[in-house]
Formats: sequence, C-alpha cells, structure tokens
Amino acid sequence: MANKINVKLIMELKASGLSQNVIAKTRHISKTSICDVLNIAKEKQIFYDDIKDKPDDEVYRLFYPDKFAVETMFKVPDYDYIHNELKRVGVTLKLLHQEYRDFCNKEGLIPVGYTKFTEGYSSYINQCNLSNHLEHKPGQTVEVDWSGKLMEIVNVDTGEITKVHLFVACLPYSQYAYVEPTLDEKQDTWLRCHIHMYEFFSGVPVKTVCDNLKAGVVKHPKEGDIILTDAYEALGSHYVTAIMPTGVRKPKQKSSVEGTVGKVATAIIAKLRQCTFYSLYELKEAVSKALKGFNEAPFQKRQYSRIEVFEEERKYLRALPAVPYEVAAWEYNHKVYPNSHVCVCKNYYSVPFAFAGQYVDVKLTDSIVEIYNRHQRISTHPRFPLYVSNKYSTHKEDMPDAFNQPEMNDIRLRQWAASIGTHTSEVIERIFKSVTIKEQGYNSALSVLKLSKSYSEKRLEVACEIALPMTRIPRYRQLKSILASNQDIIYLEKKNTHLKSIQSNSNTHGYVRGSEYYGGGRYD
Repeated sequence: MANKINVKLIMELKASGLSQNVIAKTRHISKTSICDVLNIAKEKQIFYDDIKDKPDDEVYRLFYPDKFAVETMFKVPDYDYIHNELKRVGVTLKLLHQEYRDFCNKEGLIPVGYTKFTEGYSSYINQCNLSNHLEHKPGQTVEVDWSGKLMEIVNVDTGEITKVHLFVACLPYSQYAYVEPTLDEKQDTWLRCHIHMYEFFSGVPVKTVCDNLKAGVVKHPKEGDIILTDAYEALGSHYVTAIMPTGVRKPKQKSSVEGTVGKVATAIIAKLRQCTFYSLYELKEAVSKALKGFNEAPFQKRQYSRIEVFEEERKYLRALPAVPYEVAAWEYNHKVYPNSHVCVCKNYYSVPFAFAGQYVDVKLTDSIVEIYNRHQRISTHPRFPLYVSNKYSTHKEDMPDAFNQPEMNDIRLRQWAASIGTHTSEVIERIFKSVTIKEQGYNSALSVLKLSKSYSEKRLEVACEIALPMTRIPRYRQLKSILASNQDIIYLEKKNTHLKSIQSNSNTHGYVRGSEYYGGGRYD
C-alpha cells in the first residue's frame, strides 16, 4: 500500500551508511517511522542482508505482522490512475475518492477512508518525486520570475552592447508561458511586466507566486506577516490576485516557472543566439514570435500543446479589471502653500484650503496626481505632461471663497505692489492675469513682493523694470537672479551715466537761431 512504511528501503539506506536525518530529508519519511523500524530491527536482530532478497510486503509483514493483517483487508487505490485524473479540469481528490468507494462497494471490497486515501496519494507523490497536481488547478496560479540568462542589443552607431533581462511567467496547469524583454529589473518595470502579462493571458489567476525579490517584497520572515512593497500590494488589490512570495530558499514552491525559465532559455535565447538586435523593439518582436512557437509546440511527454491546454484553462481565469493598473510613484512630505496648492513636478495642484500649511504625500501615475494626508486621499487631479511647467490645476471648491472667506488677499497684494512702483505693479498684474482663479496667483505674487524685504523696494522696482521687456510674465526666479547678480545696480548706474551725458551735451552746445528770432525776414 502506498502509504505504508517502506521498511526495506529504510534498512537498505541505513546499511549504506546514511544517517536517519538524511533518510528522512531525502525520502520524505518521518523520523519517527525510521526510528521505529530501526528499533524493531535491533530488537529482532534483523539485518539488511537478511531481507534484501525478500519482497517488500513480506519484509513489512516481518516487522509489522499485526498491521499487515489489517491493512491487507483494504482495497489499495490505484494512485497512478488518480494522479493522471487529477490533471483534468474539475477533478478533485474528493471526487476520485467517492468513485473509488463506489467501485469497492460494487465489487464487495473494503475501501480506505478519505484521510487514508489522501495520505496515500501524498506518499505516492513524495516517493515517485512527482509534481503534485493538487497545487496545479486551472486558473489558480501564475508563477513569475526573472530569467538568470540575459540577451543583448547593439547600438548601431557606437557598437555598444546593452544587456537585456527577461521577465518570465508561467501558468502551472497549462505550462503556458509569457516572456518580456526589459532593460532593467527595477520595481516599475516589474509591475509593468505584470500588467502586460495579465493582458496577454486575457485574465487573472487567483494567486501570483513570485520570488523574494527587492522589487516586490520588503520582508519575508519565517514567522509573521509577509510585507510587500506598497506598489506591488496595490497591483494585487487592483487585479484581485493574492501576491504570494515563495519560502526563502524554497525553489520547489515555484517549480513551474523555474522549469520554464530553463526551457525558455533553450527555446528562445538559444534559438535567437545567432541574431543581432539593434533595438529593444526589434528584440521584443523576435521574442514574441519565438514565444508563440514555444507555446504552440506539442508537449514531449503529454498530449496536446501549451496553448491547447491554456484554451481549456482560460475560462477559469478571473476577468481583467475595466481599467488597467497604472504604475505609481510616491513623493512624501510636500508642504501645502498658503494658496492651497502643492508643487509637484514643477506644477501646482489644489487641495482643500483647510490643509494649507500642512504636509501631504503625493501618488503619481502617468495620468493622475493623488494627494494624501494621513493616508486619506484629499484631492485628485489629471497630471500635466512632463514637458509642462508652472501650470495650475485648481478645484474651485478647494479655494477659500467656496467657504465664504473674505476676498482681500489679491487686493492687498496689488496695493503692496503699487506702493513699490509702477514696474512692480505691472509684474503683479501680469501674474494675476495669467491664472484662471486669483488664488492661483497668490504664491507667485507674494514670493515676488517678499524680495523687497531682502533687497529693498527700490532695487525690486529696478529689477522689475529690467525683467518686463525680457519675459512676458516675470517671476521670482528671474527677479531673484537679477538682484543676486547685482544687475539692477549695474543697470541703474548705466542709466544715470547716460542721463548725465545727455544733460552735459545740452549745456555745452549753443542753439542756432533763425532770422525770425531777431525779427528780420527774408523780404524785409
């Protein structure tokens, strides 16, 4: 029977010099069973040479005569048949045990119970060193990893070689694979590969099994909770898949993808080894074509191909979300300006005015800016393109006016500018005219006017005079540069010198007067 102690094997291994620990570890036999067999052998003075030519059942009966009599009463399940049936969609051990019981009852045989039935199958799997198909149900799992083997692309102009990494994914049930070349193994790349993988499968498995790589796993203790990176956990939540890192130094928990990595190396990398690629796009096209052939090739030891079995598995995958996950970056401790805006990537996004002066965290995707305070989202905006700067995205309800606050700030800023001079006043007016809502101009105007405290009102007025012809909307940075480099002082000195020169020329040259000045005329 499959779940009986293999007495003869234990005696053989012990006679060959292996320790009990090694036997237990390599043959998946409990130490208790090994000790029990060796104690009985010692008690009965049985040596391996005495039993090496005897059948296994006879040796077992010699050590356990009472157990043998009881166990031989039961019909031994056909675990070869059970293992093959479990490969089929929807087949479970419980179903096979029920069929086994029905057969025994029909034939007048005694069946083993369900617990003994499953223990027997586990023992069969361990002794035969087979993969347990209880773990490989359709649509349940995808295993992901980086290939240790790299590919290359060559710069057509310089000949410089760039190493290319391969992201590899495998559905254990069908062995259907996905491969994507990338330039690095960074977190954002890792996440984007997952997004592309789910789209390639046209669905999402229940579990996503990965290695303990830094791009996805922060901490994997022997005891306690596994800590994923925020972004990887968010991706799992978006696709409703459980991210499950394997045990540390336990590659068998991710055996399908480990095996697929080696097969991909042969099927794709080796196949393309004679080709030279000059761009990542070109390499991706070639890998995609080779991957298609890999998935369509018949199995060597099974019927059908990966893609044929995948077509059966596809219907068990969960549907993709309506919107793909967007890879996000986090920026922390941004201070909210007095105008209720946060500066993110050189642009400004509003938050409710109650958060002015507080610190917030910002989540950035390619298209969205989300602003958080104490883990609560307080504002969301469409993101400006990377080439845009100094633009404002403002929700009217975020501004103080929406809560009946007095509208005095812009008036005071204009009055302050007018008290300094006409050029400063013109700069502030241009700032306010450039924004949709006056509150958007508060911070820019205030930063300009505060320069008068650092450099004096007179110098700021001169700096504004210099800047106005040079730029449509002078701002703090340009004015600060003028003042810090003393351009305003140089400009004023040149201006004064020029005026003095004009006055000097006026005093040294006489006026030429016509005859009319003296009362005479041409025809007098």
